Amino acid sequence: MDPIGRLRQSRIYSSGLVARREAIPTRPDRLEEKALRALGAEAQAYLGGGAGLETTMAANRTAFDRRKLIPRMGRDVRHRDLSVDILGRRLPLPLLLAPIGVLDMAHRDADLAAARAAAKAGVPFITSSQACSPLEDIATAMGDAPRWFQLYWSMHDQVAESFVKRAEQAGYEAIVLTLDTTQLGWRPRDLDLGYLPFLRGRGIANYLSDEAFVAVVDENTSSIKPGRPGLGALRSLAEMLTTRRRGVAKGRPIGDLAEAIRRFVAIYSRPPDLTFADLERLKSWTRLPILVKGILHPDDAKLALQHGASGIIVSNHGGRQVDGAIAALDALPGIVEAVEGHVPVLFDSGIRTGSDIVKALCLGASAVLLGRPYVWGLALDGQAGVAAVIDNLAAELDLTLAFCGHRSLSELGRHCLAEGL
Repeated sequence: MDPIGRLRQSRIYSSGLVARREAIPTRPDRLEEKALRALGAEAQAYLGGGAGLETTMAANRTAFDRRKLIPRMGRDVRHRDLSVDILGRRLPLPLLLAPIGVLDMAHRDADLAAARAAAKAGVPFITSSQACSPLEDIATAMGDAPRWFQLYWSMHDQVAESFVKRAEQAGYEAIVLTLDTTQLGWRPRDLDLGYLPFLRGRGIANYLSDEAFVAVVDENTSSIKPGRPGLGALRSLAEMLTTRRRGVAKGRPIGDLAEAIRRFVAIYSRPPDLTFADLERLKSWTRLPILVKGILHPDDAKLALQHGASGIIVSNHGGRQVDGAIAALDALPGIVEAVEGHVPVLFDSGIRTGSDIVKALCLGASAVLLGRPYVWGLALDGQAGVAAVIDNLAAELDLTLAFCGHRSLSELGRHCLAEGL
């Protein structure tokens, strides 16, 4: 059987013979452009934007461009192995789908469609706290496929604890604690539109379905005070009514949904007061391994390990939190060195191509998280679009590995990259 890269190429070219072009572009820039054209202004801003002048987003890509692979010739690499071991699970690809909130801004099937595509490919889906379906429904959609749960630790510890325990009961295999987003970054695209999807009841399904959240009764005030309503208020109300007709909000009185939204806004953000010592408290709530996401400094990685982290995810949140921050790829080598192989180091922020994955693995990543590209596939063709993005990325990874003269991902290292360029 031909390796997956050649099979994917053959399938695409064969379709072209009968004048059937793929719905999902293979070039990542064209994929993004096509998806953005299909989305409204608010979705374009929320899903595509970043913090400040978006220099961190640009830095993430520049960091990949600076690294150059060195292809090697004259090697028998006809048989290739793309699998990796992560936390005791053998994965067919060094790839996970990153946690992204409010996916119904891309497609009405949202997390369920993306999770089913991930399950079919055998790659873990990381369910966001800000999912559009309860985490239990997403787990059901995935069957026995691997899945992780990403936690935003809100003001109320009992809500965070409830989320973690629900995830464990629903068969999730790890908890991803996001440390870099206890509050939203300064995101001009969203701010200039005055648009925050949570205020319309979007992306809060896990909260609406949570007994601990429902029990919160002392958070009726919000830092967000609406001004005098204008014509746009009708649009906001219509969006809330649409949310009310879907999923866990279905059938709720609009007043109840509005009160739940106010409660969510009041407790979601917290002062940046979480410390690595809080990891020990989180560990007391669950038997699942805990990975910390948002690490960019080697000392932070060491502290996370000292307090019981089972893995590190190097990430700058796709450039959505701090403008002018270090590129995630530039931070990766130092963190890998600091961890000294004690736990897996995963990479997030900026992955667009199969060669990007190879470069991240060469710099010591155990696997990578894929973010925006799968969202663009979701926007264009739902579950099938996400599956196509995964297939294309896997094919390019396979071919890149072959052309660089390697049979398995374990052969990759710093020696595969040109130095000083």
